[in-house]
Amino acid sequence: MRKPNPFATLIFFIILGVGGVFAFVVGVISNVLGTGIGVITFAVALVASSAIKVADQWDRAVILRLGRFHELKGPGLFFIIPIIDMIPYWIDTRIIPTSFKAEKTLTKDTVPVDVDAVLFWQVIDPKKAALDVADYQVAISWASQTALRDVIGKTMLSDMLEGREKISGELQKIIDERTEPWGVKVISVEVKDVLIPPALEDAMSMQAQAERERQARVILGDSERQVAEKFGEAAKTYVDNPTALHLRAMNMLYEGLKSNASIVIVPSSAVESMQLGGLTGMTALTMGLQEQAKREKTSAPPLPLQPQ
Repeated sequence: MRKPNPFATLIFFIILGVGGVFAFVVGVISNVLGTGIGVITFAVALVASSAIKVADQWDRAVILRLGRFHELKGPGLFFIIPIIDMIPYWIDTRIIPTSFKAEKTLTKDTVPVDVDAVLFWQVIDPKKAALDVADYQVAISWASQTALRDVIGKTMLSDMLEGREKISGELQKIIDERTEPWGVKVISVEVKDVLIPPALEDAMSMQAQAERERQARVILGDSERQVAEKFGEAAKTYVDNPTALHLRAMNMLYEGLKSNASIVIVPSSAVESMQLGGLTGMTALTMGLQEQAKREKTSAPPLPLQPQ
């Protein structure tokens, strides 16, 4: 409901006040004449305040004269002829957001979904919006809902979850075609949320988890294959260079003893393949490496004492 016009109310009281003072002065001379002037003043004030209208910057007034469209007025101050002219609609020309949704609507692959969306629209022809449709706001709301249901019925669930921009574009095109004869321009349509049944949501979550696990296993298997290939390339390097293989074997034993300082059990086949000598030589090598590791640990300088 439109708020009362304060400017017209001010004019009403000004005319009524001036006329009241004049009627009082005349009433001192003649009571009948003063009463008549007071009644006339009230009627003039009422007519004047009814004729004065003020439209806001975003409003357009649709004026009907004796039931026929006369003109559009606004924004600002304008006048009408009381009783003859009337204003059935004040059209707001700003961009208006309208929320709409579709509940339990089946997609193309027969999945029930709930979709929430927001429509941004603007009246660009107030005359058409007032004369060509009974209630353009309600009509826009119903047109948006039916268009949303049509688009959902033609779209797969996967496409709906991944391509919201595409659905928004299709909705904007459809709704704009339906509302153009009403003088309404659709600015944009934004799909806010797509809700699916909880059971289907759990199933999709399990499917996504299984797919991630499969990818992890594939990556792990590929990594093992690459490691095996690198080991094969390293073996080819050691085939023609027994000295390098021997030094590598000693380095591996040294690193193990250095970190653990314990007995290392090496299979006899590995000892022969790495050319580390017999059992006696292997034991002596191990003891020597252990002694060297102990000396390195004991020769480390002590840590300085912290002051108390």
